[in-house]
Amino acid sequence: MSAGTYAPRPGAAPVGRMIAAQAGLETRMLLRNGEQLLLTVIIPALLLVLFSAVDVVDTGDGERVDFLAPGVLALAVMSTAFTGQAIATGFERRYGVLKRLGASPLPRWALMTAKTLSVLVTEVLQVALLTVIALALGWSPHGNPAWVVLLLLLGTAAFSGLGLLMAGTLKAEATLAAANLVFLLLLVAGGVIVPLDKFPGAVRSVLELLPITALSDGLREVLQHGAGMPAKDLVVLAVWTVLGLGAAGRFFRWE
Repeated sequence: MSAGTYAPRPGAAPVGRMIAAQAGLETRMLLRNGEQLLLTVIIPALLLVLFSAVDVVDTGDGERVDFLAPGVLALAVMSTAFTGQAIATGFERRYGVLKRLGASPLPRWALMTAKTLSVLVTEVLQVALLTVIALALGWSPHGNPAWVVLLLLLGTAAFSGLGLLMAGTLKAEATLAAANLVFLLLLVAGGVIVPLDKFPGAVRSVLELLPITALSDGLREVLQHGAGMPAKDLVVLAVWTVLGLGAAGRFFRWE
C-alpha cells in the first residue's frame, strides 16, 4: 500500500493539543460536579461571609475580613488542589479511567499536567470570586502581588502532590473519608479561621509546619500586613512540594 493512502494520516495529535483538550475536559467535569462546587466555592464563600459578619472568633485588631480573606483564599487552594483532586482522582483510579488514559497516546506526565492546569483554572475562578466577595465586605488588601502569586503556586503544587499521593495509594472510599477529614481538621487548626495564637505554644510550633498554615500565614503577612517576602512560609511550602510530588511520583499506582 503506497504512502499517503490515508488522509489525514492516523496518529496522535501534538502533545500540546492533547494536554489542552484533556485540561478542558477536566475543568468542565469539575465545574459540573455539584459536590465539588460545594467544596471549592460555596463553603469558602459562606465561611468568609459568616465569620466576617458575625463576631464568633477573636481575630485581633482590625477588620475581621482583613484576617479572614487570606485564610479563606488558602482554604480554597487546599479544597481544589488537595481535597477535590484526591477524591476525583481516587474514583477515576477505581473505575479504571486512569488505566485507560494511561494506555492512550496521552503520556502520563501530560495527564498530570492537564490535571494541574485544570486545578489552576479552577483556582483562578475561586480567587476572583472570593476577592470580589471580600472587597464587598470591606477588605483592603495591600502588598506585593508577586509574592501572593508565588505563595498560591507553591501551595497548589504542595497540595496537589499530597492529594495525588493519597489518591494513588488508598482505596477510593478511604480517600473520600480521609480527604474530607483532613479538610475539616486543617480548616480548624490551620490558621484559616482561628488565629494560631489561640493554641498552646507546643501545638502551635507543630501547626506552623503544615502547608495550609504556611499558605494562610504567608498570604496574611503580605495582604494584611504588607510585608515583603514571607521567606519562612515559602520554605515550608517548597519542602512540602518536594516531599508531596516526590512521594506521589514514587508510590502512585494507576490501578
